[in-house]
Amino acid sequence: MRYRVLLAILLWPLAAMAADTPPAVQLAPDPDLQRPHVTYQTCLKLAREHPDKGIELAGKWITLGGGEPAKHCQALSLIGLKDYGEGARRLEELATASKQEPKVRANMLAQAAQGWLLQGENGRAYAAQTAALKLLPPNSKESVELYLDRAGTLADSGKYNEVMDDIKEVLRIDPNNAEAYAYRASIHRLQNELDDALDDAEAAVAADPNNLSGLLERGNLYRIKKRLAEARSDWLRILMIAPESATADAARINIEHLDVDAGAR
Repeated sequence: MRYRVLLAILLWPLAAMAADTPPAVQLAPDPDLQRPHVTYQTCLKLAREHPDKGIELAGKWITLGGGEPAKHCQALSLIGLKDYGEGARRLEELATASKQEPKVRANMLAQAAQGWLLQGENGRAYAAQTAALKLLPPNSKESVELYLDRAGTLADSGKYNEVMDDIKEVLRIDPNNAEAYAYRASIHRLQNELDDALDDAEAAVAADPNNLSGLLERGNLYRIKKRLAEARSDWLRILMIAPESATADAARINIEHLDVDAGAR
C-alpha cells in the first residue's frame, strides 16, 4: 500500500526565495530580518531535520513579526516533534486565514492532512484533503497528488470503492500515472481480483519501468501466481534502483520469504 507522509515542504511564493540557499545549521540561529526568505528556508530545513531547533527559530521569528512563514514553520516543527494534531490544527488555521494564493493554501491543507493521518484522525485528514482539492485547478499536477493522497486516506479507512473513484480521477487527468496504476493494483489484490490487479501492475511498470510501487506490487502478484522467478526479478530490481528506500526493505523481506520457502521444500 502506498504511504505518502511528510514533509513535502511548501515553497513560499516570493520570487526572492530562490535567490539564496540556507546555510547548514547545527543550532537554531536568530532570524535574519534582512533576508526573511533565507530565514524561512533555514527554518523549514530545521523543521524537517531538527524540529526542536525549528520550533525554537520559529518562535523567535514570530515574536519579531515573522508572520505566516514563521507560523508555517512552527506548525511543521510541531508535526516533526510528533505533536501531530496540534501541528495539523495550526496548519488548517493558517490556510483559512492566509491571504496567499489558493495553491499555497491547498498545500498547507495537504500538510495538515498528513498530520491528521499521523494522529490517526482519518476523517479530519479526508476533510482537509477535500478542502485542498477545491482550491486547486481540477486538472493540475497538484490535484493529481492530492487525489493520490486522499486515496491513501480512504484505503486506510477500508473505503475501497471511493479509492477507485479517486484513482479514476487521477488517470483521467494523467493517463500514464504509474503510481495510480500501482495503487489500483494493490486495491484489486486486497479484494482478491488478481487478474485485474496484475493488469494494473503491468500497466504501472509499462508507464515507468523504475516505479518502485509498481515493481513491488507486480512482484507480489507474481508470487501469488507462483511465478517465483519473475517475482524475485522485480524485487531485485527495486534493490538495484533504490537500495535505501522503504520499498527496498519490503522487497528484501519478500526475497527472504522466498528463500525460506524454497529451503523448506
